[in-house]
Amino acid sequence: MAWTREQMAQRAALELQDGFYVNLGIGIPTLVANMIPEGMSVTLQSENGMLGMGPFPFEGEADADLINAGKQTITELPQTSYFSSADSFAMIRGGHINLSILGGMQVAENGDLANWMVPGKMIKGMGGAMDLVAGVKRVVVVMDHCEKAGDSKFKKSCSLPLTGKGVVDLLITDLGVFSIDRKGGGATLTQLADGVTLEEIRAKTEANFMVALGH
Repeated sequence: MAWTREQMAQRAALELQDGFYVNLGIGIPTLVANMIPEGMSVTLQSENGMLGMGPFPFEGEADADLINAGKQTITELPQTSYFSSADSFAMIRGGHINLSILGGMQVAENGDLANWMVPGKMIKGMGGAMDLVAGVKRVVVVMDHCEKAGDSKFKKSCSLPLTGKGVVDLLITDLGVFSIDRKGGGATLTQLADGVTLEEIRAKTEANFMVALGH
């Protein structure tokens, strides 16, 4: 047993707070747009120049000109505003975004993140990830715990090129949730996914971590 992509996104949505400005990365994090708790005011920001993104459109209602940073069609809200990428990155670099929820290829026990390239494979570029991990107040990463071959993606140290050093505050995988102390305190397992045992998560994790379930 493990969490589905939707359940991982639902867990990430618990990190939202009323009044937050939030940037959602490509992949599982985009699902969080449809999981904002009712009655909570959260403004979604996209680095391609949109503030106030709505949920994904229903079939047949998509506008090809309305896309997020991952090129997925989205909807606008009455309060939506549009601006240049320069203004968008000024918001990010200026520390005005409260939370970023990103995907990951690898996370290290000290909070290092690799999420933009695999050497030798075609890439589109760094995108906004480097700025997001450097400028946003809190970074949550949502990813599968293991690669398809079975290797752990939560590692002692990342083997892929880094997006940022010591930047991840919280890691959510299909097996559980880890808080990470960026200042050298290491990683702590705080929640197990449904049906997952501590023994299973230890066996599938390369990184060292402490256990404080229920925190």
